Amino acid sequence: MQLRHVFSELRQGLRRNLTMHIAVILTLFVSLTLVGLGFLLNAQAKKAEDHFGTLNQITIFLCNESSTGPNCSGEVTDAQRDAVIKAVEENPGVDGYHTESQEEAYEKTKELFSEEYLKKVPDSFGPESLRESVWVDLKGRDDATGVRSAVEGLDGVHGVRDQRDMVRPIFKAIDALKYGAIGIAGFLIFAALLLVANTIRLAAFARRREIGIMRLVGASSLYISLPFLLEALVTAFAGVVLAGGALAAFMWFGVHKGIEGEINFMPWIDSADYFQALLAVAIIGPLLTIIPTLLLTRKYLKV
Repeated sequence: MQLRHVFSELRQGLRRNLTMHIAVILTLFVSLTLVGLGFLLNAQAKKAEDHFGTLNQITIFLCNESSTGPNCSGEVTDAQRDAVIKAVEENPGVDGYHTESQEEAYEKTKELFSEEYLKKVPDSFGPESLRESVWVDLKGRDDATGVRSAVEGLDGVHGVRDQRDMVRPIFKAIDALKYGAIGIAGFLIFAALLLVANTIRLAAFARRREIGIMRLVGASSLYISLPFLLEALVTAFAGVVLAGGALAAFMWFGVHKGIEGEINFMPWIDSADYFQALLAVAIIGPLLTIIPTLLLTRKYLKV
């Protein structure tokens, strides 16, 4: 009987304040979608950084068997590799470095790029198709010129990648979108909290007689507030489902069917990143409704 009464109160509460609940759901939907986009864009920024390196980093590619160029006569030798590393270590503009073997580059490629993209490459593609590399961390963004001049003429060096002029706009665009989405989401979350507070206040006012009777018969505060908590869970669940659908549409139409097919020189976010963003949204959504409900019911349910 008690649970039947709780669910009866839940149905009545949702029906009485239907427009308010719809407003809360829509606000949660938009704000949680923007929060999820912030997580996805942050994951994209990390993938771009793993692929291109940071703005204070350049990459020295060593020769492999298929390399052609004035400094290449086949696979890089140990002596040539040591000479390159020595030039890097002795350069005053270098803050640190690490090497990446052909096998490591192959595993990194498989990790960064989607399976659909790897299916497009020839079957002969393997570790031997890639080049060893030395990833150099610079002390300053202007130190790249000195490092390049020190290693570009050495035997065994296929080339030096300094793509900061291309990568910088990508990072700036991703960061602007990420912080913009999170900033707008913050304002909408605040609006959602205000709507939740108003919904609880109106619901408590509409049920003031029932709450007074329940107080007189000795009902606990948790039992009285349970319908309000269930209403908060229902609105949060609806908002999370809508936000998850919007993020899935963004991943499918925006990324998979959109820019991933047009721009294939860098890896893009995948389903694993989507589910991580969805998990964050699924946690944040209920917290945005349950926490204010718990706090405000202590105030509005005192009869």
